[in-house]
Amino acid sequence: MSPAATTNGTTNGTKETNGINGVNGHSHKLQFEKYYNIINNESTTTSKTRHNINPATTKPNPEVPISTQDDVDKAVAAARAAFKSWAKVPVEERGQKLRDYADAIESYTDDFAKLLTSEQGKPLAQSTQEIGMATTWLRAFSTMKLPEDIVEDSEDRQVINRYTPLGVTCGIVPWNFPILLAIGKVAPALYTGNTIIIKPSPYTPYCDLKLVELGMQIFPPGVLQALSGEEDLGPMFTAHPDIDKIAFTGSSATGKKVMAASAPTLKRVTLELGGNDPAIICDDVDMEKIIPKLAIVSFLCCSQICMMIKRLYVHSSIYGKFVAAFCAHVKENFKVGPGTDPENFIGPVQNSIQYAKVKDMYSQIAKQGWKPALGGDMPDEDASKGYFFTPTVIDNPPDNSRIVTEEPFGPILPILKWEHDDEVIARANDTKMGLGASVWSNDLERATEMAKQLEAGTVWVNSHFEIAPGIPFGGHKWSGIGTEWGVNGLKAYCNSQSLWLKKRL
Repeated sequence: MSPAATTNGTTNGTKETNGINGVNGHSHKLQFEKYYNIINNESTTTSKTRHNINPATTKPNPEVPISTQDDVDKAVAAARAAFKSWAKVPVEERGQKLRDYADAIESYTDDFAKLLTSEQGKPLAQSTQEIGMATTWLRAFSTMKLPEDIVEDSEDRQVINRYTPLGVTCGIVPWNFPILLAIGKVAPALYTGNTIIIKPSPYTPYCDLKLVELGMQIFPPGVLQALSGEEDLGPMFTAHPDIDKIAFTGSSATGKKVMAASAPTLKRVTLELGGNDPAIICDDVDMEKIIPKLAIVSFLCCSQICMMIKRLYVHSSIYGKFVAAFCAHVKENFKVGPGTDPENFIGPVQNSIQYAKVKDMYSQIAKQGWKPALGGDMPDEDASKGYFFTPTVIDNPPDNSRIVTEEPFGPILPILKWEHDDEVIARANDTKMGLGASVWSNDLERATEMAKQLEAGTVWVNSHFEIAPGIPFGGHKWSGIGTEWGVNGLKAYCNSQSLWLKKRL
């Protein structure tokens, strides 16, 4: 079932002002029944609307706007006008606004968690964790220091390398972590003096629209806006001549299209794209300690995270014992079902298209003769009961099999056997992707030497999927261009400027 479009009988661009008065001209109390575009701190609707479904039930969620080119033009014009004054606001004041925003989001934690679970499908505990991460990111960015370096200082002159905001930016947000990955773009963009328009995924528009609606209580008109729409909305942003930067998180295939579409107007782009993360398990590990950790970072969010472990390489001397213990842990601890049940760890795949892709991967088990060490059952033919899969482990498939070379983005994991360090490093690097990778060993020196040879933007030793707002995050190869977060992420929203100061005429 794909998102539905219906006509609601209103006029395109109609303003909805019910209950809007108070701080910044807007109500203190956020309502979660109706959803609007936010343009220039006004809640607007459109002549045509659409709805998504709850992936755990396939029942419809509320209507959201289908934005048009006119909506995009209005939002960009408002963002351009707001940029002139927002860029002049002292950085300390912009930082305080981010902290105020974090406080406001935190006050609605339960509401956002329920909404996130209803549109994305992840369990409530994971939704609550994502909201906590988003507020942490806002507070962390609010105190970061963008460097201003004196690169030369002589009797004759001083030369300073400084950073200035780009202007109008657009954040294109995916459906797996819609709150964190929106805030991960909003925070550095606004802190550095830019304005930003958020374009949620067509599959998960609800939380992002409410986040930006809440932002009306914090930020001046035009500084933070949001537009929902269908698949044609992204190209409207990438082609728009008055947008200065696109920050995109999504698939490598779509990332290439974003980059190509941004080229005619020479937009800056940051692309955080897909992954196929390897984890290498050495022969000296304590299996009892690491298996619970490895299982979580293989199946969290129904494995729909670009930095989840997608290929698990286990040394041959411990392979059989490891696979048995790993599968037993997953089977005993990772229950599948709706995210509203606190007993469940694995929720549904998020949408019908991804469901079909994951289902096709499961169908290859029988067709290709793969050996399931756990699970492997095809889902119920009646998808109206929800997009659920049993967690599955494939026992030592060939390196050229689809389950190894492709990113399933679903709860199916290959475990592969290895013998020698050089061999497993070469196999781990044998991919176009390079987002994350990890090595697990009690010998830190050996593990570090192996980790340094892995071709990925983030490499962990004895952990995986550890992220922090102050640490740059990005991919190598087809997993992305540029980095988000940290001081590097701030710089990505800026132009570099060399300021030459002649001390005497």
